[in-house]
Amino acid sequence: MRKFIIQRLFLSILILFCVTFIIYALMRSLPGSFVENMAMQLAQAPGAKPFEEWIAQLNAAYGLDKNLIPGYFTWLGDALAGNFGDSWKYTVPVLDKFKEVIWLSFTMGAISFILELVIAIPLGIVAATKQYSKTDYFITAGALVGISLPTFFFATLLKLGFSVKLGWFDLYGLVGRDYAQLSSWGQFWDKANHLVLPILTLVIVSVGSLMRYTRTNMLEVLNSDYIRTARAKGLSEKKVIYHHAFRNTLIPLVTIIGGSLPGLFSGALITETLFSIPGIGWTSYQAMLAGDIPFSMFYMTFLAILTLAGNFISDILYAVVDPRVRIA
Repeated sequence: MRKFIIQRLFLSILILFCVTFIIYALMRSLPGSFVENMAMQLAQAPGAKPFEEWIAQLNAAYGLDKNLIPGYFTWLGDALAGNFGDSWKYTVPVLDKFKEVIWLSFTMGAISFILELVIAIPLGIVAATKQYSKTDYFITAGALVGISLPTFFFATLLKLGFSVKLGWFDLYGLVGRDYAQLSSWGQFWDKANHLVLPILTLVIVSVGSLMRYTRTNMLEVLNSDYIRTARAKGLSEKKVIYHHAFRNTLIPLVTIIGGSLPGLFSGALITETLFSIPGIGWTSYQAMLAGDIPFSMFYMTFLAILTLAGNFISDILYAVVDPRVRIA
């Protein structure tokens, strides 16, 4: 197992190296010069340096005055040292802005992820154990609706119903107008109130696929020979389902759940944008619109690290859940 982990770590590092090189090459190939635009804005400030000096400084800072390969290794060396430069849009170091917004996205992602597991897995088991019943049809139809319809549709429906018609929640933002006048406890509940609809949107659009996956794998396990043997021995249906069948259903579910863990940190770009929640997804989207190359490169590198980490965690959990899995 130790040898397998070391091999996967080295493979992940190699893949990350290739991915970051592609990201850097794509940024170098973008049409138009965002560096020139940024230098022009900086040069227009009172008492600022001339345009040509800003161009030279920005190109040197990000290795753009060199060829592709030397420029990439210049950027990589700075990145490994934890220096991703200053954000052109937010005018602060990239990592400082990242630390400011990441925990809001993590809170939203963690709550929606827990709710997704609590709702999807039990409903998937119920649908499988009551196959072709009205309950199964109802759960399956709800899952298909969640899978098929886009995020912005659900978000619009929720805002129309709960914000416009009922007035229970604000349409946009993280805090209300009177946030500064509230007590600490009141400020907490004000933020929590603004996060209800975004979290509900995330749960609705993600719960369907996990529910269907749970149902499909549960049906496959319930039709296995050892399940029929357990029933023939006189075991209770509850023990057959939750002790024998569900434990083996966990094996493929681990792959899905492990792959979902990076989503806790990557942010929900569409949902955060629709509700104007200043998380990492919304912040990165605004940076990309503004041509903020340092922040955009950091965010895409961050997503690549999360994806590799999710796959690595899935492999480890697979062996933990199923003791029969061994690495030769």
